[in-house]
Amino acid sequence: MKIGIIGIGMLGEAVALNLLNLGFEVSVYNRTKEKVSKVEKNGAKVMNSPKLVADNSELIIIIVKDANAVKEISFGKEGITESENKKFIVADMSTIEPTESKEIADNFKQKQIQKLEIPVMGGPNVAITGQLVMMVSGPKNSFEQCKSIFEKIANKVFFLGEQGTANSIKLAMNLQITMLALSLSEGITLVEKSKVDPKIFLEVLNSTYFKTGMSENKAFKMIEGNYDATFTLSNLKKDITTMINTSRKLGVDLPMIVKAEEIYKNAIKEGFGDYDYTGIIQYIKKINSSQN
Repeated sequence: MKIGIIGIGMLGEAVALNLLNLGFEVSVYNRTKEKVSKVEKNGAKVMNSPKLVADNSELIIIIVKDANAVKEISFGKEGITESENKKFIVADMSTIEPTESKEIADNFKQKQIQKLEIPVMGGPNVAITGQLVMMVSGPKNSFEQCKSIFEKIANKVFFLGEQGTANSIKLAMNLQITMLALSLSEGITLVEKSKVDPKIFLEVLNSTYFKTGMSENKAFKMIEGNYDATFTLSNLKKDITTMINTSRKLGVDLPMIVKAEEIYKNAIKEGFGDYDYTGIIQYIKKINSSQN
């Protein structure tokens, strides 16, 4: 199967490299051309528009920032739907509102194009070896056609039924990430202010029912001050806003995530936006140092 990937950021690059390493023919498009150099060196065909990717693909994977970007590369000038080739399936890995995902799927359907949503959990470090967790929603027949490819991208693939479901789960998952990063940041800051080695805190935490993958791995990088980004603080803040917009449309009150949005917004103002999302600890430390 010929695969197209539109959006070569950190995750898109890792997904592309994994598929190239497995021997797939991969075409790519990215608005910023310098970001495609690594995948091009590894055998990807670089195209000058989403339309040209569609001309050469049977499966198109979209990995872009937000719903507006999805719409632009799909339905804009030189977009996917301008291709005369209609024998492809679109699979959108972007994290967007479920209602917008449904709207985009309907627009593709009017063009006789099937669209799946395939948000994932996991960063570039696991994407490059096909160890993501993928949630899929959309037409079952399209999923079955692409399933073998998805199983190369992710080691766990969940088919969740109708359009919108996978993005709903993805937003709920990223809500957990938001809160875990904040709670670890506050816990580490508290014990450090108490003049206790935070590694002792983590050792005790990880001996209990309350341990998480984040507390067992990323938390130690947080202590060491290692914030090399696999998923930036700015991107998580974007997803937090998407969670809040979705909850409001559903009439759901989520007071903790509303407060978290304020904290992450302030952290970005303080210059931490390009840090890994766990760099929120630096903002927590900064506001505490300024109070002393």
